[in-house]
Amino acid sequence: MNRLRSGVVLICAALSFSTTATAAGADEALLAGARAAQPAVIQSLRDMVLIESGSSDAAGLKGMSDYVEARLRSLGAVIERTRSSVGPGEIVKGSFTGTGRKSFLLIAHVDTVYGKDILATQPLRQDGNRLYGPGIADDKGGIAVILHSLAILRDAGWRDYARLTVLFNSDEEAGSRGSGELIAALGAVHDVVLSYEPTVAKAVAKDEGVLLAAAGTAAATMQVKGRSAHAGAAPEQGRNALVELSHQILQTEGVAKGVPGAQLNWTTSKAGSVRNQIPEQAEAGGDVRLLAPDAADKLLAALKAKVVETRRVPDTEVTVTLDIGRPPYVAGDKGLALARQAQAIYRELDGRTLMLHPSTGGGTDAGFAGSSGKPAVLESMGLAGWGYHARDEYIEIDSIVPRLYLSTRLLTTIARQ
Repeated sequence: MNRLRSGVVLICAALSFSTTATAAGADEALLAGARAAQPAVIQSLRDMVLIESGSSDAAGLKGMSDYVEARLRSLGAVIERTRSSVGPGEIVKGSFTGTGRKSFLLIAHVDTVYGKDILATQPLRQDGNRLYGPGIADDKGGIAVILHSLAILRDAGWRDYARLTVLFNSDEEAGSRGSGELIAALGAVHDVVLSYEPTVAKAVAKDEGVLLAAAGTAAATMQVKGRSAHAGAAPEQGRNALVELSHQILQTEGVAKGVPGAQLNWTTSKAGSVRNQIPEQAEAGGDVRLLAPDAADKLLAALKAKVVETRRVPDTEVTVTLDIGRPPYVAGDKGLALARQAQAIYRELDGRTLMLHPSTGGGTDAGFAGSSGKPAVLESMGLAGWGYHARDEYIEIDSIVPRLYLSTRLLTTIARQ
């Protein structure tokens, strides 16, 4: 993010903080603050989108981290900024100390999937209710909701928390390999974690929502060792690793269907380097998604059992490994309770519906945050949008007020319980 915006207009400072709203009616102070903040949120989104911040773009990531730090400092946070152990970015943590009993962790990420100079072909633009830009929904919209929610609550005088921590990491789109352990450690010492990935646009899913589960991730690797030989003069003396790899890919492509909570798709392969030699090495890579804690072990066992059932090429050696990435996110009973509260808060806004999306195949840092089992975790607190990781990514402008209201109202509600 870039410089701190100084023209934010918030009317909450002139309003007393309300603690009397019920499911029958909205907290008018928070709702007024959300409405007043919408122009500033749009400006923040514009500012952030203009900072290209792909996961490997060191300069862009620094620009975003500088902006995030400035915004958090303006809200009174104590800042810790550390270099990620993997990748060129930094992790920015802002800490607040209050007067309440509970502790909250709010997370989002500053990196995007887009390459450098993406704005040349996908510029920032508005078309009616849609604001387009690379990374605007995933996850700069989530950052904006966090920053402006905290501003609304600050101006309302809310400090009903023992500790409130904000974490912005720079490698989420690269698997959070440099920040996952920190996110997990912070989750284990907080009562509630809210993750601000986007929710699905109403143009796609009819109603805004929150997410109850997301897949963990892993990389499968299958390696075949054969024997090289002259492909023209003595092919029979070789043991073709490519042929055996192809056989094993077909033999294992449906294995995950028998493992609850697992999904496997072979996506890459390589073998040989010259046309006239029988290849002695071949390797395939697979994308693995995991929705159950024991799914990785069961999938690996099933793969190992399958590859020994038959060999197409004698005297070849086949090995399969799994490199575990993110753990799965499952809201569980505690997260579901948060989701039900979120639904009640949305009903305060003219009785509108908040969807509870059961699961997604995409990974999320909420998996790291909830891996200890201690905190209640809820995902998809960001803005409504679509086109993530694709062309023409956008947010729906009319989601700004309800998402700000949801964020502020949920925090204040949980704090009193």
